[in-house]
Amino acid sequence: MYVISWIIFIGLCTEAGGIIINAIISLYRNPDSASYINLSDLYKHDVGYFLVESLFMSIVAVMRACLFYLIIKLLQDEKLNLSNPFNHETGSFIFKASSLALGIGLFSFWGVKNTAWLMNQGIKMPDIQYLRLGGADVWLFMGVTLYIIAQIFKRGIEIQEENELTV
Repeated sequence: MYVISWIIFIGLCTEAGGIIINAIISLYRNPDSASYINLSDLYKHDVGYFLVESLFMSIVAVMRACLFYLIIKLLQDEKLNLSNPFNHETGSFIFKASSLALGIGLFSFWGVKNTAWLMNQGIKMPDIQYLRLGGADVWLFMGVTLYIIAQIFKRGIEIQEENELTV
């Protein structure tokens, strides 16, 4: 799992970096590089709209990379203890992962709504999946589910600490 998490993390960092660098190059150097993510029509229509769409894509990509960084950190520090799963490190990891998943879901949802609005304005836009903004509902569901699990872990940690204090 550790090696696979690293591979996915590197891919997500590359994707996030590509989006950010491409947006910066498109803004300051070469407007034709907006065709990298097929947003050249949006760039030609309005640079501000291009910047907002790139910002949504960047935030989602960076948050996904952060989520896998948390997974790598948990596996690397070997704080995942299956014999004693109710510990503060695991509870903290689940809460952070739920927050990131909710954030990814919200920004994906806003990015999809922004893209739909731009398409209603008559701007040719690529597919949501191509922009890496799809799946907001899945991320929101995952975030809520992880939040519930984090609350269960929180209560489990409290019970375990009470049992350790009882003689």
